[in-house]
Amino acid sequence: MSTLQQEIAKRRTFGIISHPDAGKTTLTEKLLLFGGAIQKAGAVKSNKADKAATSDFMEIEKQRGISVATSVMGFEYLNTKINILDTPGHKDFAEDTYRTLTAVDSVILVVDCVKGVEEQTKKLMQVCRMRHTPVIIFINKMDREGKDPFDLLEELEKELNISTRPLSWPIGIGHSFKGVYQLNNKSLNLFSANKKHIADDLITINDLNDKKVDELVGDKMANKLREEVELIETVAEPFDRDLYLSGYLAPVFFGSAINNFGVQELLETFIKIAPSPQGRETDIRKVEPIENKFTGFIFKIHANLDPNHRDRIAFCRICSGKFQRNTFYQHNRLNKKLKFASPTSFMADSKSLVEEAFPGDVVGLYDSGNFKIGDTLTEGEALQFVGIPSFSPEIFKELENTDPMKTKQLEKGIHQLSDEGVAQLFIQNPGNRKIIGTVGELQFEVIQFRLKNEYGASCIFRHMNTSKAMWVSATSSEELEKFTQRYHQKTAYDKENKPVFLAGSQFDIDYAIKQFPEISFHETSEWELLEK
Repeated sequence: MSTLQQEIAKRRTFGIISHPDAGKTTLTEKLLLFGGAIQKAGAVKSNKADKAATSDFMEIEKQRGISVATSVMGFEYLNTKINILDTPGHKDFAEDTYRTLTAVDSVILVVDCVKGVEEQTKKLMQVCRMRHTPVIIFINKMDREGKDPFDLLEELEKELNISTRPLSWPIGIGHSFKGVYQLNNKSLNLFSANKKHIADDLITINDLNDKKVDELVGDKMANKLREEVELIETVAEPFDRDLYLSGYLAPVFFGSAINNFGVQELLETFIKIAPSPQGRETDIRKVEPIENKFTGFIFKIHANLDPNHRDRIAFCRICSGKFQRNTFYQHNRLNKKLKFASPTSFMADSKSLVEEAFPGDVVGLYDSGNFKIGDTLTEGEALQFVGIPSFSPEIFKELENTDPMKTKQLEKGIHQLSDEGVAQLFIQNPGNRKIIGTVGELQFEVIQFRLKNEYGASCIFRHMNTSKAMWVSATSSEELEKFTQRYHQKTAYDKENKPVFLAGSQFDIDYAIKQFPEISFHETSEWELLEK
């Protein structure tokens, strides 16, 4: 086996997704604790005196206690290099999460046992299903009074349109929660609330009828566990890894992340069953990780990671070959060669220099403005990774400069923030009107905060009567011009200078389609590639 094959085989790159407050950041932290990447778990919903969660390192996140930027963290466990991409749970930052899902090979979905499947969870699963991303489900907060585990499984299957197979099973719930029985290796993990350290009270049970089970959890609980396990083994399909890898079957684990409970079983099973780095589609062919030549794509840009230095970091997912420091690579969109003197790997807010990296790894490249989301780097081959589209925002507002003396700073700031993917920027002429599109109101706060704090620019946002953005195309430039002239008040241009129709309602779209049957309307910016 070549070194490249070995490096690929030992890597697992995954995203953690959830609805807000389901415990995703807590689970991330506990996984890092197992990997020895951090020594002590910090309080996630910190009061100001507490340490902020390891993965929430942007000022506004610390202030509000929510993850608004995707963090990239790596650690080693059982000779496996694990790369975690922690995503914002907050629905206002859904687009950042969608893009992050393009850079992972599998996903752990965290579900709160009290609330069950929530709206944001459904949306995230739709994106996973579109890409056939393998999903493991972790049902969290079992130490709280929540829904019956069988009801939860039924809800997951119905709402998320995926088959499930429990690989662990809870003994009780809430105040009567005694622990978890591991169905795959027949061991009993007894619960003790331990927020700081790793639980190690694992007891192997060869037979559930063993009287030892009654002694450990009590007769009533032991009998209930036997009945439920028998029901699962009779009714549920056996776990099929191929179905999991195709995105059709989700293994389910139960636990309590804040108490470090059920996390080790999740991690160890994940290492065994999750896929190593997978191939990626481009506009001309599929790139396989085992190819010798380096390729990678930018899925996230973080401006001003360090407020003391006006830097931007572009997060590059390595798709094939080996990435090396101080080597020239081709930036295909700009058609120029770039080399990187100080590529970094991340452990939340600490960074370390990377000499080389392999498929599945994510490296941070210091950037002076060369990169946009979706950019491809290669050793010379002219290809473009696909599947990192922009979707229509839900809220549109016009940006108004309130300090004309800082016009340059505002221009620079809003362009950098839109390249970074905080929001979508549409320009409308004449007048260079700037229209900002977001998924939620909170993003406008973030933009205002960051423009002020990072660029010294002030702005306000004016509400617009726009509900949807549709990318438009035509078979001839004459037709397109006719359309944009007719609808000049509703036409703007995205950052790639593609024309976009800003509709007030579905009626506007239907009427425009009737008026201009030769114009095509598209839900996403990447329609050319998706329609191939």
